[in-house]
This record gives sequence, structure tokens and C-alpha cells, in this order.
Amino acid sequence: MHQDFELLGGRIREGSVNRLVVAFVAFAVLAGLAWTTLSDERIRLVALAILGLFAVKTWLHRKEYLRAEDDSDSE
Repeated sequence: MHQDFELLGGRIREGSVNRLVVAFVAFAVLAGLAWTTLSDERIRLVALAILGLFAVKTWLHRKEYLRAEDDSDSE
């Protein structure tokens, strides 16, 4: 799909948003599983912190990718 639309003030391709949503849903499912299956509170918190770091890294990578794509479009 080659449709573009506005989201949070930037141009984003529909496919990249769908992949981002899938990634964050996966992070949420993993966090839910960690919360319900890990009995030791310290291990649970470490697992949730690691998942949170992966989520932040995913978001930052997406922003960097979009910025690079915008730079290449302007040239």
C-alpha cells in the first residue's frame, strides 16, 4: 500500500504503523505473560524493565528511520 497519512505531525506509511502496532502488542503480551508467570518480584521487575527498554528502542529506531526517509525524500 502506497497511501500516506498524517500521524503526530509526520508522514508515516501505513505499513510502518501496522508493524509498530504489532511490535507494541507483542511487547504488551510478553509483559502480561511475565507479570502472570514470574513469581519472584525482582525477576519480574527486571523482565518488565528489559521489555520496556526494547519498546523504547523500537520507538526510537522508528523515529530515526522516518527522519532518514524524510531526509532522502528532500534530496
